[in-house]
Amino acid sequence: MRGEHAGYACGAALGFLGDLIAADPRRGHPVAAFGRAAAAVERRLWRDHRGYGAAHAVLCAGGAAAGAALLVRAVRGAAPSPSPLRGSAGVALTAATVWAVLGGTSLGREARAVGGALAAGDLEVARERLPHLCGRDPQALDGPQMARAVVESVAENTSDAVVGALVWGALGGVPGLVAFRAVNTLDAMVGHKSPRYRRFGWAAARLDDLAGWPGSRLTAALTVLAGPGRRAALRAWRADGGAHPSPNAGPVEASFAGALGVRLGGTLAYGGRVEHRPVLNGGARPVAVADIERAVRLSRRVSVLALAATVTARAAVGGAHGSRQPAHGSRQPAHGSRQPGPRRRRRTR
Repeated sequence: MRGEHAGYACGAALGFLGDLIAADPRRGHPVAAFGRAAAAVERRLWRDHRGYGAAHAVLCAGGAAAGAALLVRAVRGAAPSPSPLRGSAGVALTAATVWAVLGGTSLGREARAVGGALAAGDLEVARERLPHLCGRDPQALDGPQMARAVVESVAENTSDAVVGALVWGALGGVPGLVAFRAVNTLDAMVGHKSPRYRRFGWAAARLDDLAGWPGSRLTAALTVLAGPGRRAALRAWRADGGAHPSPNAGPVEASFAGALGVRLGGTLAYGGRVEHRPVLNGGARPVAVADIERAVRLSRRVSVLALAATVTARAAVGGAHGSRQPAHGSRQPAHGSRQPGPRRRRRTR
C-alpha cells in the first residue's frame, strides 16, 4: 500500500514536471481525442432533452473512467507483485496521465500571449488569441476588459486545469484523473446556456459543478497562502465568493482578486448575450495589463502547492490505512472464537 502511494507521488511529480517542460501538443493530445469521441456520441444522442444529455454525460465520462480503470488493471497484471517492472509501469502510467490532464503551462502561455499583444497595443491580435483562453466575445471587449477576462480565466482555470485534477488524482488515482478531465471537457463542450445546450448540457454542467467543488475550495485556500495579499484574499473570498453565478468560479476568482488587489466581475458578453455579474473585491482598482503576468505567477505558485498538498494527503491517508492492516502473513482470530489449545491425548480404559 505504501509503495503504491509512493509510486503515485512520483508519477504525479513527473507528470507535473512534464507539463512544465512540454505543454499540450498542437496535435494528437488525448483530451482532444476524447473531445472528438464525445462529439461523435453527441451527434447520435442529441435531443433537446435533459435525459439524453444525462445519458451523453454518463456514457462519455463513465466510459473514459472505466477505460482508465481497465488500463490500470492491465498494468498491475503485467508483472508479478514484487517485480520492479510493475512499480515502474504504474509510475509511468500515472506520469503520462497527469501530463495529459494538466493544462497549467498552456494556460500561462495563452494568457501571456494576450498580455503581450495588449502591452504592444495590438488589440486585433489580442482579440484573435483570447478565444484560446475563454469563450467570451472578443469583439465586444476593449483592452482593459480583455485584461480582466484573462485574469478571470487564469483564476478559474487554475482550479479546472490543475488543482481539481490533482485533487481527484489523489482521491481516485489514474481513473480519478481521467474522470475529472472528461467531466470538465464535457462541460466546456455542452455545459453552456446556448439554445442548443440549455437542456442537453444541463447534466454535464451540474456534474462539473459537483466534481469541481473540492478543487475550487482548495484553490481558493492555496491562493490565500500563496498570494501577495493574504488578508485581502481571504476577505474577498469570504465576502464575494458566493455572489458569483458559478459555485466554483466564485471562490477562486474572488480570492485571486483579493490576492492581486484588483477588481473582477461586472458586465461581460458570451456569444452575443450580455451578462451582468457581481463585482468581486469591489473596493480595489481595475485590472491592468501588468496584472496578467502577476496572475500567471500566482497560478503557478498555487499549482505547486496543490501538487505538494495532494500527494502528501494521499500518502498520509494510505499510511494510516496501512497501519491498521495486519502484518502480511499474520492471521487474526475471529471475534468471539477461541484459540485452539494443545490437543489432549485421549485416555483409554
